[in-house]
Amino acid sequence: MFTKEDVTRKVVLITGASSGIGENLAYEYARKGARLALVARRENKLREVAEKARQLGSPDTIIVCADVSILKDCKRFVEETVDHFGGLDHLVNNAGIVNCFYFKESTDITNASSVMDVNFWGSVYPTQFALPHLKKSKGKILVVGSASAWSYGPYISIYSASKAALENFYETLRVELGSSVKITIASPGLIESEITQGKHTTADGTVQVDKGKIDSLIGIYPVQSARACANNIVNAVCRGDRHVTAPFWCSFMYVGKVFVPEIIEWIAHVLFIIIPNITKTDAAAGKNISDTNGSRSSPPDRSPQ
Repeated sequence: MFTKEDVTRKVVLITGASSGIGENLAYEYARKGARLALVARRENKLREVAEKARQLGSPDTIIVCADVSILKDCKRFVEETVDHFGGLDHLVNNAGIVNCFYFKESTDITNASSVMDVNFWGSVYPTQFALPHLKKSKGKILVVGSASAWSYGPYISIYSASKAALENFYETLRVELGSSVKITIASPGLIESEITQGKHTTADGTVQVDKGKIDSLIGIYPVQSARACANNIVNAVCRGDRHVTAPFWCSFMYVGKVFVPEIIEWIAHVLFIIIPNITKTDAAAGKNISDTNGSRSSPPDRSPQ
């Protein structure tokens, strides 16, 4: 904790590296001179990120197109990384997706299984394959969880559960591994990304972009830039911190959960359920009045023919 690791020429594997926090984690490691293996599904985006990482100072960067929810893909990208670089120093489990729907309105909850597949198993799978190499290098694991793992927010029940499972898994793994492999758990709050731009999966499992819907959930909360978030996280990893929360104000939400959970729940219910429903009702009533006024009969036309 009192010394900062020099990651120059160290090998860092990052999942979900094509955008958002993952993309900016790649840039932060690149600025520190790390060699990078970038993993995501979108090859074109990966190539763009890799090129910028090289320009920022990474001496060697490779890309691997893969789906972290598929076991064979995870085995493959770990093996390709080790084959290319000869080892592995940091595993960054960042890949994640969010779904956004009112739980009681879901007709088939199995459509949400992809969230657990990516957010939970998409970190556990590569960890299993990377551990032998990380033990050899006395390396580190960075897990990008979420403040939603321990905070309250409607419409993201499955997402929150996946992040809670993720963080608890790595808390347990830390006990099992001892000091052989250090683990940093990052809990970002609202961070600039495709998610805050409205991208999410719906109750039926389809991908949708609805910025208005996400904005209504974000409300008055400030959104931190992905670069600032990534900078905080990488510095925490290099210090060997066990946990990091970004932005820092999200830490107070955890304190609130511990000491006054009922109040926090009530505030969340009012802000995100009651007030939006009142707004919707008023808007609908206004529309009905407008429609009614617009449908009134007009007087007969008495103008000369």
